[in-house]
Amino acid sequence: MVTRERIRHEPEVRRTTVERVDWLHETMVRITVTGENLRGFKAPGPNDHVKVFFPDPATEKLTTPQMTADGLKRPTDGLILSRDLTPLVFRENNSAGVPELDIDIVVHGDDAPATAFAAHAHPGQPVGIAGPRGSKLVPVGIRRAVLIADETALPAFTRWLRMLPPDVTVTSIVQVNTEEADQYLTQQHRDRSNIELLYREDGPGQLIEAVRSLGSIGDDTYVWAAGEANELVEVRRHLRRDLGLPAEQVEVEGYWKRGIVNLDHHAPLDPSDPD
Repeated sequence: MVTRERIRHEPEVRRTTVERVDWLHETMVRITVTGENLRGFKAPGPNDHVKVFFPDPATEKLTTPQMTADGLKRPTDGLILSRDLTPLVFRENNSAGVPELDIDIVVHGDDAPATAFAAHAHPGQPVGIAGPRGSKLVPVGIRRAVLIADETALPAFTRWLRMLPPDVTVTSIVQVNTEEADQYLTQQHRDRSNIELLYREDGPGQLIEAVRSLGSIGDDTYVWAAGEANELVEVRRHLRRDLGLPAEQVEVEGYWKRGIVNLDHHAPLDPSDPD
C-alpha cells in the first residue's frame, strides 16, 4: 500500500536578503537569499512550497504579513506581492556561516509578481519567506515513481529525484517551451531517471499521448505531475478514470494556468472531479 506522511509546520515569516542572482539560461534564474532568520528552516517534502514575498518594485519596500498571538495578520498599509514557489536547496551554513536558500524562478515577462521580481533581482533586495505550512514526505511502499513536470515544476522535479530512495525506479516526462529550457537538466537528473523530453512547439496533445504510452501502472507506483493546469486536466482524468488509480497513488498539481496571473495551486485541478 502506498502512503505519504503529512507534517504540519508552525507558521513563520522570515525576512531575508538577496545574496546572489544566477541566470541558469535566458528564462530561468536562481535567486539565493540569506539571513539568520532562515536558521532552522525545514522543507522535508519533495514538492513543498513556500510563499515568497517580493519588495514593491517602485520603492523596494518589503511588506509581509505579521506574526501575532492570533497567527498571521495582514498589515494595514504597504503593497504585498507574493507567489508560491519551490525551495530548491537550503544550506544551514554557507561559506560565511549564514543560512541560505536557493529558489529557481521561470522568467516570462513582467506581468506576474514573481517573474517581474526575478527579471530585475539584485543583491541586497529584501525578500520574505513564509512556510512551508505543511509537508508531504516521499511516499513509502513504492518500487517505481512516474514524474511529470514542465519548466515551472523543474525545481520540485529535482527535489523528487534527490529524495526518492535509490532503489525506486524513476520514469519521467518533462515538457518545456524551448530547447533552451532543457539545459536545466544535468547529468545527475539523467542518471537518476529515464527522461522523455517534450517541446510545446512540436504541437498540442503530446503530453497526454506520452502519459498514455506508459501503459498500465501497478499498485507499487506513485505518479506526481505538475505544470500548466489546463494541460494536466486530461492527464489526471486518464490516471484516475481510465487507469483507475486511487487518490493515494496520484498527485496532480496546477502550478500555473494560462490567463491567470496568480493561480491558487491548492484549488481543485478539475472542477468536474474535485477529489
